[in-house]
Formats: sequence, structure tokens, C-alpha cells
Amino acid sequence: MCWLFLSNSYASSKSNVISIPLNNWMSQRVLSHVVGNMIERYGFTVIYHDMPASDQWGAMQKGLVHFQLEIWQQSMSGQFNRMVANNMIADLGVHSVVVREEWWYPEYVEELCPGLPDWQALNQCAKLFAKKENPEKGVFYTIDWDYQDADLIRALNLNFTIERLENEEVLWQKLEKAWLSKVPIVLINWTPNWTDLHIPGRFVEFPEYTMACETDASWGINPNLVNDCGNPRKGWLRKAGWPKLEKSYPCVYELVKKIDFTQKMIADAASFAVFDGNSEVKAAKRWSIKYRNEIAKWFDTSCLP
Repeated sequence: MCWLFLSNSYASSKSNVISIPLNNWMSQRVLSHVVGNMIERYGFTVIYHDMPASDQWGAMQKGLVHFQLEIWQQSMSGQFNRMVANNMIADLGVHSVVVREEWWYPEYVEELCPGLPDWQALNQCAKLFAKKENPEKGVFYTIDWDYQDADLIRALNLNFTIERLENEEVLWQKLEKAWLSKVPIVLINWTPNWTDLHIPGRFVEFPEYTMACETDASWGINPNLVNDCGNPRKGWLRKAGWPKLEKSYPCVYELVKKIDFTQKMIADAASFAVFDGNSEVKAAKRWSIKYRNEIAKWFDTSCLP
């Protein structure tokens, strides 16, 4: 069911239903099920709603969904910061993990393009990443997230085009096919992720990010355009929730506040589903068994019905 058709009764403190959004990357989906299972032990009914990250903000503001466990700095900080500043959502804390989202390639690509990971090697090797129908331009594969990649390509004069794939599953299929054949590929990736554990690779090192890069054209390599830099190399991962969560559901609020994901926790969550082929629900159960000691620290037995 689309969130637009959810009843506003979910925002009521009298409701026994907790709603959790499921976004389009696997760690968030698996870990949402992990936490949902914990909340069910508190006596709540938990429902999940598939929605792109762009749709969750309004739903969270209204209480149609109650919290989000993975707010990634590069792709979500603008909306997050704006809504927190206006008291439209609640900041529920930051995880210990350091994250990164950037252009990425499997390690074997460096044998074919030895100038990597320096971004200037991309143009020297653009033909390696090209498709037959356009052999002069390299292809960067991504999905429906906006990292200002088109701005980056223009500002750094990269001889590349963007191909947006349907979803994360298609992206990993593209990577697996290239990896098995040792074909050069550059695509969007992030860490922590399942690739940390199974496919050695590196991020492209673009000019280092600063806030001025996004607003001041005179700051960087290109004096005429903004976004002539990469993404933050040491980003944060935060949690957010409905502004009335603490008052309406104090046990759920305290649980989400306590949750603190590490690099290995997030990589395992994705790996158990993407690499091992488990369903999200089965991956969540496996994750919960492996990290039962951590779960016990977050879980408040006084909240049991």
C-alpha cells in the first residue's frame, strides 16, 4: 500500500501500530525488519511500506511512518537538516559508523587503468568503460538517487555519460557480470555494503569535498561551475523520526535512540540478502541471531507487555 493512502490514525497515540518505511537499498530493508521484530515484542503491530527515500519525509512528518534508521549524509542531509531545523521531523541520533557514497570500481580495473583511483585517470581510460554504441564515452552506472553526478561530470569535464538502472538489484547484476568477466566498470556504491566483504574495490578520489564546493563556483578546479568535487569521504549515518514519537511511543523512541550500527553490522545486513540470497525477513532473523548480544543492550525488558 502506498503511504499516501495510509490513515492518519497511525499518527494517534492511541494506535497500537508502528509503521516503518522500506527504501530501495538492502541494508535499510533488512535492518528495518530487525527493529520491527524487536518492536513487536513490545506488543505493537508493525507494518512496512515500500517507498523511495524522497517520499518518506512527508510521511514521517505526519506520522504515517514513524522512523527511519539509515539517513545517509550525502544523499539525504539536505532534506534531513531542513526538516529537523523546522521541527518537522526529530533527529534520533547518529550511528558510530562512518559512511561513504561515491563512484566505485572493482579492484581489478586498476590493472587496466593504472592511474586510478585518481579521478583524472577516468578520461584517459574512458574508452574502457564505454559501450559499443558510443565507444568514445565511458558509462557511469547508477540508480534513481541524485548525487549531482551530472553536475560533477560537467564541472570536471569528464568524458562520461550516466546510465540509470531500474533498481539496486539490476545494479548488482551489472556488477556481478562485469566482475565474473573482469570487464571494466564504474558504478555508484557505498560503504558499508555487501561489497566490502565480497568484492574488493575502491572509490574514485575526486577533489575533496567542502561545503563551498556546492555553492561557490570560484572555490574549485572549475571557476565557472559548482559541484567540482566528490562526496564526503567520512560521512555520517543518522536516525530520524516522527516529531511526536517520544510522547506517543516512548519505548519505541528509546529503542531507536539506543540503536547504534557499526560498519560490520550494516555490511552483514546487506550481505545476508544480496550475496547469500536470503529474503529480507530471513536475513533479518539471521542478523538478529548473530548480533543478539547487541540487541540485548538496546532492548528494554520493562517495555514488554
